[in-house]
Amino acid sequence: MSAIRGARERARIEVTAAIKGEARKQLAAEGAAKLSLRAVARELGMASSALYRYFPSRDELLTALIVDAYDSVGESAEAAHRAARADAAPHITRWTVVAHAVRDWALAHPHEYALIYGSPVPGYSAPQATIGPASRVGLVLIAVVGEAYRTDGLALPPLADELRAEAGRMVAEFAPDLPQEVVAPLIAAWSQLFGLISFEIFGQFNRVVEAREVFFREAVTELARTLGLLGPRSSRRG
Repeated sequence: MSAIRGARERARIEVTAAIKGEARKQLAAEGAAKLSLRAVARELGMASSALYRYFPSRDELLTALIVDAYDSVGESAEAAHRAARADAAPHITRWTVVAHAVRDWALAHPHEYALIYGSPVPGYSAPQATIGPASRVGLVLIAVVGEAYRTDGLALPPLADELRAEAGRMVAEFAPDLPQEVVAPLIAAWSQLFGLISFEIFGQFNRVVEAREVFFREAVTELARTLGLLGPRSSRRG
């Protein structure tokens, strides 16, 4: 019985992978809004009723694709961070290495990037299951800045009084071991990083920026400077 059960589980894994693979082809050709379970089933030579046993609705299939995409880019960022830490790279290098890993993933998976960082899919509401995977890149960036803060300190300007309440909420929700003066600019740099990548992926840099690799490298290095990653030890917790 265990052999039969194992064979069934392997078959289910293979069919699930095939469904996701065909769905990704549809994302590339038609966009997420036009994803159709019937079209996926037709391309795979399956009856729609058979496909529904794997994904009962379009939204469940979309959720699976979204979680896979977030996990994939998250794994790329985490691997880059681990390698930079193993090499004892400076904190600014860790930041730029992670940023480049995210950009490289986006360039290699533009349609999946669009699914998770592009326009919302009409009629779709992401469930709780997407929150953990969606947090992975952000947690890596928080780790990079947190390590720098605890070891070398960060050279940061004072936080505007008007932003303290919002920064306090950010600290409580995202980075309880970091001060407000660190978390607020970190969230800003995080959003600017994805702004750079989105401009490139979605074509806003066309006829504007040609040397995009160099431009990105310099831009993310400047973001690191706004976070105080080049600051002296004496500025720690100042």
